[in-house]
Amino acid sequence: MCGILAVLGCSDDSQAKRVRVLELSRRLKHRGPDWSGLHQHGDCYLAHQRLAIVDPASGDQPLFNEDKSIIVTVNGEIYNHEELRKQLPNHKFRTGSDCDVIAHLYEEYGENFVDMLDGIFSFVLLDTNDNSFIVARDAIGVTSLYIGWGLDGSVWISSELKGLNDDCENFKCFPPGHLYSSKDRGFKRWYNPPWFSESIPSTPYDPLVLRRAFEKAVIKRLMTDVPFGVLLSGGLDSSLVASITARYLADTKAAKQWGTKLHSFCVGLEGSPDLRAAKEVADYLGTVHHEFHFTVQDGIDAIEDVIYHIETYDVTTIRASTPMFLMSRKIKSLGVKWVISGEGSDEIFGGYLYFHKAPNKEEFHQETCHKIKALHQYDCLRANKSTFAWGLEARVPFLDKEFINVAMSIDPEFKLIKKDQGRIEKWILRKAFDDEENPYLPKHILYRQKEQFSDGVGYSWIDGLRAHAAQHVTDKMMSYASHIFPHNTPKTKEAYYYRMIFERFFPQNSAGLTVPGGASIACSTAKAVGWDATWSNNLDPSGRAALGVHVSAYDEKVPSVSNGVELEKIIPHIEVTPLGVAILS
Repeated sequence: MCGILAVLGCSDDSQAKRVRVLELSRRLKHRGPDWSGLHQHGDCYLAHQRLAIVDPASGDQPLFNEDKSIIVTVNGEIYNHEELRKQLPNHKFRTGSDCDVIAHLYEEYGENFVDMLDGIFSFVLLDTNDNSFIVARDAIGVTSLYIGWGLDGSVWISSELKGLNDDCENFKCFPPGHLYSSKDRGFKRWYNPPWFSESIPSTPYDPLVLRRAFEKAVIKRLMTDVPFGVLLSGGLDSSLVASITARYLADTKAAKQWGTKLHSFCVGLEGSPDLRAAKEVADYLGTVHHEFHFTVQDGIDAIEDVIYHIETYDVTTIRASTPMFLMSRKIKSLGVKWVISGEGSDEIFGGYLYFHKAPNKEEFHQETCHKIKALHQYDCLRANKSTFAWGLEARVPFLDKEFINVAMSIDPEFKLIKKDQGRIEKWILRKAFDDEENPYLPKHILYRQKEQFSDGVGYSWIDGLRAHAAQHVTDKMMSYASHIFPHNTPKTKEAYYYRMIFERFFPQNSAGLTVPGGASIACSTAKAVGWDATWSNNLDPSGRAALGVHVSAYDEKVPSVSNGVELEKIIPHIEVTPLGVAILS
């Protein structure tokens, strides 16, 4: 993974333009501190900042085909690259990089090859035979990418806003699952699975099919030539990822190079729910566990850096990005270059607490579709940019293209939350890994209630942010908010505070338009706010705003489950003790 910057078809091919491209590319150096490259062909410039994970010795970019007529700069991981190489017997590869297949696939299949790639990617490909180019982004938008246009007719591509916002007349997010071709100067959707149309699927739920699909998604991401670890909050998603990684690590190439001991990482305020639960899971799995603490003041001090790097003013994204940003710096200091993480599960399975109020399976499914389509503006943006701020890559197996297609084909009736039947949020995922003979996780962790990351690191974190914002944003400022920020007008002092910082770094109107808006309760879309009439008076993206659903991990003091009781049959309601232990009420 890395940072890419391309300027295509500019009117100036002088040395001054090359110097400017180099200057802008350096703004992305945090994404790729290991090496940099720049290739110029006429009025086109392709620049690259590399984080070397596969083939660190020879995989520098840009990459070329045999006669160097096809030039590619890529930010990505292609997990099926070895299989694709076997389909290209007449081609010679210059490197062992997983991304080296892209130029050769284009030679064989033209732009239709993109759907053959199994992985995450953003790339620019220049065909010097006719000076045409294509740009593509992965299915869900795990890798960040922006496109802009200059007054001289040039097209600009950058992994982050800061690479193009000062030089483009207009710019926007590059849509996930799309390809842009210079030949028709437009976007084409290359990824269009059945769930994208939001039609209601009807495939029955098969726990083993779901389990195997997710195990496959995790295992393929263990492709590496450098040290790695796993982010472990102690919640269901990260714990499952850690469990599967630990279970299959010994059979991978990575184990031969770096050993079979998995390193796990967690961050939180002193005494937070996540720290306690993560420690228990780490002990159960036998990982080498690293626990990082931060204070509310540490987080507040980092807010400006966080907003500069993640390039958003969205409240929930900033709340969650800050501890992840702080943790990533600590992880990188230990010599680790990438981590595997649990983002995406809540969108696929309806794991956010507001899904308790979904009125029927149709609306439940449509909401999950909306959430997945928006991931590139929220959790993917956070996971990608919070880690890459320190040259650390995050891999997300829940967002594996094949796994999503399996999970989203299941009849949503099985995903609905039904307390009277012992079905809490993400029940089908929990059930799939509820193996009595060879357990993946302790039962109480497997059935731990959803705790949003910005809550789980410690409840005083969000409270501290609100208090800090209140000191810097006055009532008078709020009264004129709609005039100062007519688009996505901030409704709270915390939102106003973040917006001020964002506008200082990215003052262009196009920049503000890259950030989503709308009412939200516990990370819902605006449409789902209507599922409960009381929510409109308590709008906040925190999970704690889902009144009557969220249970404090600090306050509950009731007995734990007795031994010998089959948990799934008797759970009318799962709560969490200060130790992260599931209990009944």
